[in-house]
Amino acid sequence: MLQSMTSGWRVGLGLGLGSLALLGLVACSEGSADKTAKPVAEVVRTVSVAQVELRPMGGVQQASGLLVAREEIAIGPELSGYRVAALLADEGDQVRAGQPLARLDDGLLQAKIAQAQASLVQAKAQARQARAESARVEGLDGQGVLSDEQIQQRRTAAASAQANADVAAANLAGLRVEAERMVLRAPVAGVVLQRNVRRGDVASPGGEAMFRLARDGMVELAAEVPEDQVDRIQPGNQVAVTLASGVELEGQVRLLSRRVDDKTKLAQVRVALPVRADLRPGGFAQARFAQAAAPVAAVPEKAIHFEAGGPQLATIDADSRIRKLPVSLGARAQGWVALRDGPPLGTRLALGGGAFVLEGDRVQINGAAQPAAVPATPEAAPAPAPAAAAAAGGQR
Repeated sequence: MLQSMTSGWRVGLGLGLGSLALLGLVACSEGSADKTAKPVAEVVRTVSVAQVELRPMGGVQQASGLLVAREEIAIGPELSGYRVAALLADEGDQVRAGQPLARLDDGLLQAKIAQAQASLVQAKAQARQARAESARVEGLDGQGVLSDEQIQQRRTAAASAQANADVAAANLAGLRVEAERMVLRAPVAGVVLQRNVRRGDVASPGGEAMFRLARDGMVELAAEVPEDQVDRIQPGNQVAVTLASGVELEGQVRLLSRRVDDKTKLAQVRVALPVRADLRPGGFAQARFAQAAAPVAAVPEKAIHFEAGGPQLATIDADSRIRKLPVSLGARAQGWVALRDGPPLGTRLALGGGAFVLEGDRVQINGAAQPAAVPATPEAAPAPAPAAAAAAGGQR
């Protein structure tokens, strides 16, 4: 009796535990199926949209450079060995063409001139005597009064004496030219930029120039412009120039250099400026070149995003997905930026929030209807285990 009760109790306990295990397996199976079948919606960001448009862009191109004399003239002595006796001009002076700037000590030269004058007088006297002796034998050829050799000697002596007189005259003329060059004169009108000589210095033609002049006082700006922007500037263009002191001037492009520096890759643009006393060669100045307006492809500044690789645009394709595109930028004006290289006209661009979207993200245009969420494709639910199926049938 006791053994039969114990056996019954064990059978009942086993059936109860088995039922609980089967119920747990079925519940777990149903939960896994529910989790697998649940769709995952794709995140869609809302962005404002603009387009690549054709807009007239004039733009202002900036450059900097140094003030230089349009034509700088170096003035130095043509004679050597003479000391500077007097200085007649200084830096900053306005001089006219031919005006004396300095005078050399001509004491030694005047002595040479006096000697040359005496030599010339002597040579002329000897030439007159020789000519007179030659004239006395005229018509005596072949008459036996004098030999032909003597007659020829007198004629030769006369010619030689005249040549000596000519040499003496030439020497005197050369010394007088040197006397004129003892005074250094300005070859053109202008402003003395630099004086590099002192009273008592010895003149040397191969040394440093004594004076430097700016012809007619004209000073201009030698602006340095990147080589890829030189062709946008034309001679005659108006230029706004700002000096280091803050003074603003109006200039005009005079010359475009035909050479690009092989190290800096900059080309020089000469800007003519009005004649002013505050324009000093060597000073710094900035230039703003105004360019004529022309229709170009442009985008709003808000559409440009700067990444490590440079400026980019977040374009929107036909499927409303983001495609990042690197671009090359040009001039800026009134909140727009010209594109040197970029997408075609009409391309849609993400504004503002475009910096926070990634390549391939799906977006919604601000103010447009929300697109339906695209669920992820669910995986097929696994078939229930045989034991679980049998348990479910037993419960029914």
